[in-house]
Amino acid sequence: MTSEYTEVFQDTEAVEKYETVTYAPDSYASRISTRQRDYLRGLVRREFPENPPVQHDFACGTGRVIRGLHGLVREAHGYDTSAEMMEKASEVGARAYWHHVASDGPVPNPVAAGFPAIVTIFRLLLNVDEAVRDRALAFAAKVLPHHGSGVLVVENHGNAGSVRHLRARRHDGERWFAELSHDQVEQLLARHGFEVVERRGFTMLTPSLHESRAARLADAAARRVPGSDAYAVNVLYTARRVHA
Repeated sequence: MTSEYTEVFQDTEAVEKYETVTYAPDSYASRISTRQRDYLRGLVRREFPENPPVQHDFACGTGRVIRGLHGLVREAHGYDTSAEMMEKASEVGARAYWHHVASDGPVPNPVAAGFPAIVTIFRLLLNVDEAVRDRALAFAAKVLPHHGSGVLVVENHGNAGSVRHLRARRHDGERWFAELSHDQVEQLLARHGFEVVERRGFTMLTPSLHESRAARLADAAARRVPGSDAYAVNVLYTARRVHA
């Protein structure tokens, strides 16, 4: 997490806007979040049928991902550089232990809470530099030291292979948003000893199209097609440490 992130979200108005406007009911972001929550809950039930995991949510923000796994984890720990974001998380009902971390410096140490574990890193990778991405994945590797430790789920909310990228090409190649390709994400994970075991796309639409009912119906149909995750705007990657 960059110092800019920390500075922005020390402003309580910015935190409130993030929670109540960006993730307002039926907004573009909240619709994607609902689908992600359903996927995560299914993943936890499938991967940990008898022994609930401990959740470590890095860059936890207002606790949206933590709230999504309420009732399915043994305990949850949220880590963030913004105390204001974590305060808001508690206010809106996220149940976790909160850990304020520095925006730079050594890789933070996760709480020793046992195994199995699930590490979640959402809405971080896209808008930070490579050093911050590596720091986040190094944290995940500390939580998950070996293949049997649990799973990691990371979000890319700007896939470079999506329809959004094709629209940029129609504007003289001028890119007005950040992007990460599937290869870039997989290479980042591999540098820290992770391999992708599942990739799932959650929308083909850009924010400008999400109010169109016809577009939403087409999107729902497209997401059922095998391989469609390659072209999704928003993608989750589920990964495990490589076998030793």
